[in-house]
Amino acid sequence: MSMDMTTVGDTGLLDTLQHEVAVFARRAEQTRLGGVGQVRNSMDRAAYLLLNRLDNEGPMGVKALAASMGIDSSTVTRQVAPLVDTGLVKRTSHPEDGRAVVLQLSPRGQARLEEVRSSRRQLMAELTDDWAPEERETFCTLLTRFNTALSSRMSAHGLPGADSSTPAS
Repeated sequence: MSMDMTTVGDTGLLDTLQHEVAVFARRAEQTRLGGVGQVRNSMDRAAYLLLNRLDNEGPMGVKALAASMGIDSSTVTRQVAPLVDTGLVKRTSHPEDGRAVVLQLSPRGQARLEEVRSSRRQLMAELTDDWAPEERETFCTLLTRFNTALSSRMSAHGLPGADSSTPAS
């Protein structure tokens, strides 16, 4: 569905939408939507997304992880290095090809990811405390739809970062 960008009503609404998305992006980055308590701001976005992906999809190689996240292998390698150094991710030999390396969430990484998820869930609960359950569901549906459309557009234009991620479980 294509929108006529010259319609006055749509222009005002689209201006509001782009502004609110920009404000959301800034605030999300400032706080990292990190949660509450001691866990707040304790895991950067890249680490969270990588750990979450490994948790949801299981052990995989750098190329597969990069492809599933819509980023290049060198970026994954750079982002995974500190996670390996801190013991959140471990490198193991591929079960079928001992020469290949597989990345997997370590028990420490699994515990840390759940701690961050729990803190972020608490933050989301606090931020939407006065919302009806239907409003939370609608917001999730629309935000997922927005992110999917943005990712598709990025992919279609060959832009990096077209993450086809699935919601956290």
